[in-house]
Order: sequence, then structure tokens, then C-alpha cells
Amino acid sequence: MTSMTAPPSTPMSSKLIRNLTPDQLPTVHMPACEARPALKGQKALVTGASSGIGRGIAIALCAAGADVMINFVGDEASARAVVDEATHCGCTNRGRAVAHRADVSDETQVAGMYGRMRDEFGTIDILVNNAGLQQDAPVEEMTLAQWNKVISVNLTGQFLCAREAVREFKRRGVQKDVSCAAGKIICVSSVHEVIPWAGHVNYAASKGGVFQLMKSIAQEVAPWRIRVNSICPGAIRTPINMPAWATPAAYAELMKLIPYKRIGEVEDIARLAVWLASDEADYITGTSLFVDGGMTLYPGFEAGG
Repeated sequence: MTSMTAPPSTPMSSKLIRNLTPDQLPTVHMPACEARPALKGQKALVTGASSGIGRGIAIALCAAGADVMINFVGDEASARAVVDEATHCGCTNRGRAVAHRADVSDETQVAGMYGRMRDEFGTIDILVNNAGLQQDAPVEEMTLAQWNKVISVNLTGQFLCAREAVREFKRRGVQKDVSCAAGKIICVSSVHEVIPWAGHVNYAASKGGVFQLMKSIAQEVAPWRIRVNSICPGAIRTPINMPAWATPAAYAELMKLIPYKRIGEVEDIARLAVWLASDEADYITGTSLFVDGGMTLYPGFEAGG
């Protein structure tokens, strides 16, 4: 007698997953996390901090007790607004903040910014290399000026700021009453350090470069108790990408790329930055941490492609 086995159960197909409507999914509940003075007494520099992700990180570092220099290159009023919000956020242990204009791709201006950092705070414990921009075009239409601008800010700027930070970390060494590390560098990269992005070759190349820059510096400076890591955001609700989320139709299209079915918020990145800068993350270096709701899971292949 021939034995019969039941066919395996069929998983939900990718078409069904993609066609789910919001009312068929769990309600989005954002995390409520209390600010703690995890960075009390530390001195931080956040580049590109007058808006978007940099703004959120600067405010969160200050709320965690760090004194923060808010670097900007454009609108001074926006930077001043971040200073005000960071220092009046209602956190009893908040640090203080100052704004400083500097183009991170300019070696002289970066040196001047670190000079101001020493004048204001005495030293630096945390560098958040966040400044970045896009200048998009199809590859055959992209100008050398567009290529050079994005590489100079997104990659060379991270190198120049990291170099100055490492010099100060090594000069000062570990101050165990402040942190068990001599210094922390957090590179803000992107999911596009691993996901190709047609039409944005300069941006994707710059973030791929940040990947190896971060790892190579981390390898070199680890013996001096200097930690270097990257945060790689996916789709985050910021003004720079407003067309991708501002309308219901655009948001629905975006959700096809995000298995977790919600857009990322600046606070998702800021909380990780605070933790990475704290001694709670002391044994973590040379790592890219993706904050993307699963975008790097390549949802187009959720049923085999």
C-alpha cells in the first residue's frame, strides 16, 4: 500500500504580502524611551546637525547629558533653533550646546572647528560624522562637479573630521571617570553602502567608501580604546526625502520596500547613536548597524524573486 503524505503548507505569497492594506496590519505604536544621563560629562560634535538626522542626534546626545557642538554649513537660524531645542528639552541632566559653521570638506575649516571645540569644551569624546548630501543624475548625465561635491562632503568630510578626532583621542587618552573608551566615532552611512542605487552613483559610491573608511579606521585605532562604528539608516522621515512619504500614494509605494511596514523616524536613529556612544556599547567597534525596518532584507525576493 502506497503511503500518502500531506502537501506542505503554502506560505503567504509575496503578492499577498504586498497587497495587505493598513487595516490588515497591526497598529503602529512608536517606542516610548526615557532619556537617561548615559553621556553625562562627555563632549560631542555632530556634523550636519541643523536638520534631519543630525538634528535629532544632537538633541538626543544633549538630552543624555553630553555637551554638543552643532555643526552646520547653511542656514544659521536653523542651527540656532537646534541649540535652543537641545538645551531646553525638559531633561534635567541635559548638556549645553553651541553652533559652529564649517564645511566639512574643507581641511582648514575642519581644523578651525576643532579649535573652537577645544575652546568651548576642552576636548572631544564623541564624533558623529553625519554631514551628507545628494546631487542626483543618470550616470551618463552626471557632471564631474556633481560627483566631486558628493564625494568631498560625504566621504572626504568624514575622513577629515575623523582624523582630527583621532588625534585628540590619542593625545588625551582614556579618562575613566568620563568613559572607558578614549573616544567614539559614529559614521552615519546608509543602506546604500550595500544596496546599489541607480541614478545615484555618486551617493552610493560615497556610502560604500564610508563602509571601508569606518572599518579601516576602527581596525587601526582599536588598541588605543577608540571605537568606530556606522549607523546605516533606511527610509527615514526627513525633509530631504519628503516626496517619498508625504502623500498616501507615495507612502504606500515606499512600504513595498520596508518589511516592517512603517517609515523610520529620526528618533530611531538618535536612540542608537546615544547607545553606541555610551559605555553600554563598549565592546562594539568596526560594525555597521542597519536601522531600516528590514529594507536590506530585499523584500522583492520575499517569495523567491
